[in-house]
Amino acid sequence: MNIGLFTDTYFPQVSGVATSIKTLRDELEAQGHNVYIFTTTDPKVDKDKVEPGIFRFASVPFVSFTDRRIAVRGLFKAYRIAKELDLDVIHNQTEFSLGWMGKVIARALHIPCVHTYHTMYQDYLHYIANGRILKPKNVKQMASLYLLHMTGVIAPSERVLKTLEGYGVKAPIRIIPTGVNVERYQHIDRPDERHELRQQLGYQDDTPVILSLSRLAFEKNIHELIEALPDILERLPQAQMLIVGDGPARETLEHQVAELKLTKHVTFTGEISNDQVYHYYQMADVLTSASDSESQGLTYIEALAANLPIVVMQSPYTDELIDDKAIGQSFQKKADLVEDTIYYLTQPASEEDGNRRAKKLDEISAENFAKRVVRFYRDSQITLAESSHEPVNLFRGPRG
Repeated sequence: MNIGLFTDTYFPQVSGVATSIKTLRDELEAQGHNVYIFTTTDPKVDKDKVEPGIFRFASVPFVSFTDRRIAVRGLFKAYRIAKELDLDVIHNQTEFSLGWMGKVIARALHIPCVHTYHTMYQDYLHYIANGRILKPKNVKQMASLYLLHMTGVIAPSERVLKTLEGYGVKAPIRIIPTGVNVERYQHIDRPDERHELRQQLGYQDDTPVILSLSRLAFEKNIHELIEALPDILERLPQAQMLIVGDGPARETLEHQVAELKLTKHVTFTGEISNDQVYHYYQMADVLTSASDSESQGLTYIEALAANLPIVVMQSPYTDELIDDKAIGQSFQKKADLVEDTIYYLTQPASEEDGNRRAKKLDEISAENFAKRVVRFYRDSQITLAESSHEPVNLFRGPRG
């Protein structure tokens, strides 16, 4: 198939959405499909740089969220490109500029428009005028309008499905959890790789390391992890917390660490490139997160792929993901966060734990993820054909 992925967020921007799109693109291409990215310009990308299969459209920073961008023009150019590429399906990854563009172009080309609903926007309203303008009911109205007449919608989790059903979305919705490239997170370049990274960070090989890996945004509740650290240190004085990522909350978090006199036990790495992140999972002993805004928890499944247990805030999503103590545990109270973290820092993983994690990994592999998405593309072609009463070539396979 010829597939167009329309997104406002793509590399070099760092986000779970960008990662999931790249994972999907790489695996679809590995399975013989042609994939094209329609996205925004980015200050970190030279406007004259040639990026095979990537088309960028003039954009400006998003209001109150300046590391994300919104396209300001390019509809006719995108339509011309999509027509020349003979796209079979458009798969939108945003509800904003490129999403509307993809929706209009799919309608003009008479091809399916599938959408993945990545973000629970009600958890991010504070970014716009501190939440004084937009309310949850406005999110419902805007999402319902955008998803009207969509050929199909992908929900990465049960939580997203229930939210969209609550919005009254009529399009076919299918739960397809985001996949990860398992081999990538299990890959080790050199036997002493873990040792070298720990040395660079000032850790010993046996130092208990707690990893927090995400954008440093206020809704990630990283401050709760820092608040729990003194209780962990009472029982494990040598423990260290490594906070990987960057974002608007960094200065506040650094101030909190200083106030609690934890500077010798907390390290901020800043932003780490996506192709280096897996080293940090492999180096740590447990991943922790107090975020209650996850719709798909990509870092959770990346940790699982790296054979790293997780201790995360309980949510409908984690209730789906964590069905075995070998994978991790979820918490609601600080005391449980402390106990569960100490458990994984002091209990070496067994071979049986690894076997039980491997079973879960098969469900979330990039290969299965892409296959399920393609199946939904095919079903969406059928849905469109039935609604338009026009014949559609449903068996158009990979083309080189």
